[in-house]
Amino acid sequence: MKNIVIGIEGMVGAGKTSICNELLNFVPNSIFIDGSKIYRGLVEALHQSNIDMSKLNDVPNLTPFELLRKLNVEFKIEDRKTVIYINGNKVSDDAMKSMQNSIGVSKMANMADNSKLFTFAYHIVNEYSKKYNLIVSARDLVKIYPEMDLHIFITASLDERVKRRYNQLDKKYTIDEVRNTVIQRDILHEKSGFNEISSKTIKVDVTEDKSAKESAQKIYEKYIYKLLEK
Repeated sequence: MKNIVIGIEGMVGAGKTSICNELLNFVPNSIFIDGSKIYRGLVEALHQSNIDMSKLNDVPNLTPFELLRKLNVEFKIEDRKTVIYINGNKVSDDAMKSMQNSIGVSKMANMADNSKLFTFAYHIVNEYSKKYNLIVSARDLVKIYPEMDLHIFITASLDERVKRRYNQLDKKYTIDEVRNTVIQRDILHEKSGFNEISSKTIKVDVTEDKSAKESAQKIYEKYIYKLLEK
C-alpha cells in the first residue's frame, strides 16, 4: 500500500502543531515533519550567534538553506517527531516557542528567498514518504509538495487563537502582549502571501473544539481514514 502525505497548514495559534502531534496517534506508521522548526532553528541559531537578522539581506544570494549549513543547524526525526540541533545540541521546545522566536520566524519567512529551502524540503518529504505515512506542517505546502494526498488548513477565531497561544506560553506574557504578537504575525504572513487557499485545500475550523485530540480525531475520521483504506 502506498504511503500518504498529509499537509497541515493554519493560522497563527490555531493549534496546527498540537493537532499534528495528536494525528500521530491515529495514523499508523506515521512521522511528523515540522517545517516551522527549521525556521525556528535558524532564528534561534542567529540569536545564539548574535547575528542581526535585519542585516541578512545585505548578503547577496543568502538563502535559509545555506544558513542551515553555515550555522550548523541539523534536522532529525526522533520519537516520530521533528527535532533541531544547533552545533550538536538539541534545541528545547521552550526556546522554539518563545515570542521572540515566533516573531523572528515570521520576519525570516517574509524576507527570505525560499526556492532552495523548498527544494530541500521536497527531497526530505520524498525520502521519508518511501517508509512512512507523513504528517507535514509548513508554510506554502502547495508549492513545496503539490503531490500531497491531502491539504488541510486549520482556522479559528482571533480570540480563540490568542487564548490558545497564551496558554501554550504558560501565561508568561500578558494576554494583550500575546494578542499583539498574533496580530503582528498575521500581518507578516499576509505580506508573505501565506494563508492562501488552493483548489485542493480543505479548511477546518477548530474554534469550538475542546482539545487538539478532538480536532485530530475529526480530521482523521472525516478525511484521512478513507485515504488509508485505498
